Amino acid sequence: MKIKLLFLLFLTSLVSCQKKETKETKPENSSNSVRYATGLSIQKYADFSIVTVSNPWPTSDKNYTYILHQKAAKIPDSLQKYTAIQVPIKSIVVTSTTHIPALELLEVEDKLIGFPNTDYVSSEKTRTLIETGKVREIGTNQSLNTEVLLDMQPDVIIGFGVDGEKKTYDNLQQNGLKILYNGDWTEQHPLGRAEWIQLFGVLFGLEEKADKVFKNIENDYLEAIELAKKATSKPTILSGAIYQDQWYLPQGKSWAAQFLDNAKGDYLWASSEGTGSLSLSFETVLEKAQNADFWIGPGQFTSFEQLEKANPNYKHFKAVQNKNVYSFSSKKGKTGGVIYYELASNRPDLVLKDLIKILHPELLTDYELYFFEKLK
Repeated sequence: MKIKLLFLLFLTSLVSCQKKETKETKPENSSNSVRYATGLSIQKYADFSIVTVSNPWPTSDKNYTYILHQKAAKIPDSLQKYTAIQVPIKSIVVTSTTHIPALELLEVEDKLIGFPNTDYVSSEKTRTLIETGKVREIGTNQSLNTEVLLDMQPDVIIGFGVDGEKKTYDNLQQNGLKILYNGDWTEQHPLGRAEWIQLFGVLFGLEEKADKVFKNIENDYLEAIELAKKATSKPTILSGAIYQDQWYLPQGKSWAAQFLDNAKGDYLWASSEGTGSLSLSFETVLEKAQNADFWIGPGQFTSFEQLEKANPNYKHFKAVQNKNVYSFSSKKGKTGGVIYYELASNRPDLVLKDLIKILHPELLTDYELYFFEKLK
């Protein structure tokens, strides 16, 4: 299940609060400060912010609103029904490896006190905290250890879900803990995922720092797009791999497909609608992609030996014959976690540069691949 989830993860608003404006609730800036993320809204007021998360998992049918307030802030009666969290927080528990880089980019990783499945964490900084006992193991994301969490009493738990199953979170909230859902992984725009660092900025009172970090990433990403436009060719691309007799590959509007388009690659399923993944037969994929120039993101494979052992028919693809297969799965952390799954959504600029280097090496002559590596 975990492998499938990781695989699908790769392939893959304003608050409606009716109230009269009063002097103490007049916003400093009435517009949503988030520009790319569709599932996150942050509205800044004098001494509190209204944060709305609208799509923490694909089947979510409700918005989750949080009031992040300074000490002694006066919260309007109309907002009292929402979860209130005093900021800046001093301790945090996160539940997805994609949350770890945001803490490190803001230099608040030392505020992390708990994480589920700590072996999946790849970052050297956070691994050191885990190994020295400063970050406690709290079970699995599907079965969090409530006793440990209640003992720890973190200021906030950043929840992560894939299907709306949240009994454990509800139980923790009923026992007084603060749960704030994070839906970064459901975003489809590459910069939309990275922009969720703004949420952590508000939690830690580091809004300006979070904004600066994100703007640097945004600028690098947009510059890379402009660089890719100078390419004189547009290589054809195959992606995904077979899992349980079906070939899963990203749909044309997905996060992964947008990277390939921005890198000026001709992804062969770019015209398909949807933001998730396609499930096709081997024969269907072979017919369309047998002569693809590159195969990028072949699941968990890290060598041609693994590839051909799993399915000898992979040898029929030109990309395999020409050794033009690139994977992100070979670069792992100390305990086996794939670095791409942890960091890529926070650093889309590096993902895009990798793809430009692979498809158009003449445009980035001195650049070394960060996430991807040619199969050995």
